[in-house]
Amino acid sequence: MSTTHVPTTADHVVLCDDAGERTGTFPRADVHTTDTPLHLAFSCYLLDGADNLLITRRALVKRTWPGVWTNSFCGHLRWTEAVEDSIVRHAEHELGATVTGVDVVLPEFRYRAVDASGVVEHEICPVYVARVDGDLTPNPDEVSEHVWAPAHEVRAAVQATPWAFSPWMGWQLEAIAAVPADERTPGARVLAGALGLA
Repeated sequence: MSTTHVPTTADHVVLCDDAGERTGTFPRADVHTTDTPLHLAFSCYLLDGADNLLITRRALVKRTWPGVWTNSFCGHLRWTEAVEDSIVRHAEHELGATVTGVDVVLPEFRYRAVDASGVVEHEICPVYVARVDGDLTPNPDEVSEHVWAPAHEVRAAVQATPWAFSPWMGWQLEAIAAVPADERTPGARVLAGALGLA
């Protein structure tokens, strides 16, 4: 798959090298194949005021992992976009939500996964936590269902039935649990506390 540059107004993903340096862009509609190149993304976990966690079921029209339950939302960066700005944009687009308190949890997370159809996700995908300000109005092209649940119960459900959730969510929760308490970022302390991690 060759690297191409597209105008920043087009819908694209940002390709990167193994160090995470931006190398070019590729049309988002075409990037996910059986040989998806490494690109930049993020995952975000949304908490309410009672530390309930939002989980979402991916819309059936999604190219990868359609109909699978996952973390609150994910997304791809644009060429000139900071991760935090991408999170705000995607929260509005996918959930009709305004988010506050955006903070990094796992700054170095990356993964490669293959879904049942053979399509690959291959991302440098730092993990964030944020709070929701106001109600949700999910975009049906992105989210088919959503549930607020106590975060520690979500973690237990992922551990008990990992096949019901996206692989990256399971790996992210394992990675959060593996970070020593005294090495967690402020965001990781918030999410770890909600998840019931010591």
